[in-house]
Amino acid sequence: MAAITPTAGGSLNSTAAPVKQTLSSNYLSFTGGSNDWSQQYLPDLYESEVEVYGNRSVASFLRLVGAEMPMTSDQVVWSEQGRLHLHYKGAAVANTGVITIASSGTHAVRVGQTIVLSDNQSSPTVIKCYISAVASDNTTVTAIPYTGGATVGAVSGFDTTDDSGSNTCDFFVYGSEFKKGTSGMTNAVQPSFGSLTNKPIIIKDKYEVSGSDASQIGWVEVTGEQGQTGYLWYLKAEGDTRQRFEDNLEMAMVEGELASIAGGVDSQLGTAGSADTAGTQGLFAAITARGHITTGIAGTSATDDLGSFDNILKKFDAQGAIEENMLFINRAVSLAIDDMLATQNSYGAGGTSYGVFSNSEDMALNLGFSGFRRGSYDFYKTDWKYLNDGSTRGIIEDDVRGVVVPAGTSTVYDQILGKNIKRPFLHVRYRASEADDRKMKSWTTGSVGGNISSDLDALEVHYLSERCLITQGANNFMLLTS
Repeated sequence: MAAITPTAGGSLNSTAAPVKQTLSSNYLSFTGGSNDWSQQYLPDLYESEVEVYGNRSVASFLRLVGAEMPMTSDQVVWSEQGRLHLHYKGAAVANTGVITIASSGTHAVRVGQTIVLSDNQSSPTVIKCYISAVASDNTTVTAIPYTGGATVGAVSGFDTTDDSGSNTCDFFVYGSEFKKGTSGMTNAVQPSFGSLTNKPIIIKDKYEVSGSDASQIGWVEVTGEQGQTGYLWYLKAEGDTRQRFEDNLEMAMVEGELASIAGGVDSQLGTAGSADTAGTQGLFAAITARGHITTGIAGTSATDDLGSFDNILKKFDAQGAIEENMLFINRAVSLAIDDMLATQNSYGAGGTSYGVFSNSEDMALNLGFSGFRRGSYDFYKTDWKYLNDGSTRGIIEDDVRGVVVPAGTSTVYDQILGKNIKRPFLHVRYRASEADDRKMKSWTTGSVGGNISSDLDALEVHYLSERCLITQGANNFMLLTS
């Protein structure tokens, strides 16, 4: 009998197992191994990703409070008005009434003006005085009390040595007084202003996928914050890159710092001491330099938090009293304010206008804001995801706990236009001209995806923006820290 030659596939005949049990030999392998038994039966596959972190984007802050405007220079320069009324703090005062204000030419007090003078004690004595003389070098003035004595040192209770042991005083000009038939006021007061500046930085990112992987179909349907859906993984990865870049644009405007140390960052990106210095001044840095910082509203008790909040109002009273403000705060501060307001039964009470939201409470709520009124101020608070998220500021506990941002616009002098203009207190300037708009650039290179620009067998998606944040009137902002 002739031998039977095995045919192709003959070795695939089933063989009996010694016992009925699950063995690796019972299953197929996609990878050629003998132990990859999980491929035998079709799994119950969830075809969509599980969004365990929800919407992972932290951007929204600047979209709610700021505007975006083009610029065509390496610098943005703006001027902010000084105070209207004359006031001086920490001036040296002698018993004779001679007040040393500062160095030559730095004050505007004139003979004939009248002042309210405090001896700067913890329980101050306040008197009204007449300015009888101004030194020729403009460093000192002489104040004569209206009542209580011929000199300030003779006024009962007025102490020319304050609690710290120095002879300082605070005063402000409230008017003037002249004899009949005398000449007018000597000299005039010129308005004061300060020039401020910021510079844009260039922010970049990139996504790359090979042609082969771009053509690969996956099992899982992917989704992204930009609305991408499908079974091509690169759609997800590219969308994530874009969203991460847009988040970085906002975070860079919030966290940005100007480099100031020669040999540090400047050695890599700029030139110390020049307009080409590395970095940019972000929101936190601007408030730290020119605004206010508070450690209040710590959640210790509703009573303490209410006192801290009222101290914030006092600061704002001294800065011009912007009546509508927005609170962007972390979860702890938000809950502390909720508890504080609950004891006052004041949520939405007092006639909160919701003026920022076109007087629509529904609009405010839809955007995640709750409104309340304290004193003459309207506040709109919202939890700032950036401060809570476990991949951003949320990992640094109680460093920055929130920020108070004035709503509306400020009036500033534009040195290019040569006139006063209105600008949002907080806004972004981005580089743009007829030649190139660098607000948010995106382009592709390579030979994948239909746009063939090189022989590279890959799709490269590039992102670029050049921008800076302008924080005008930082004296009306408040940073909540630990």
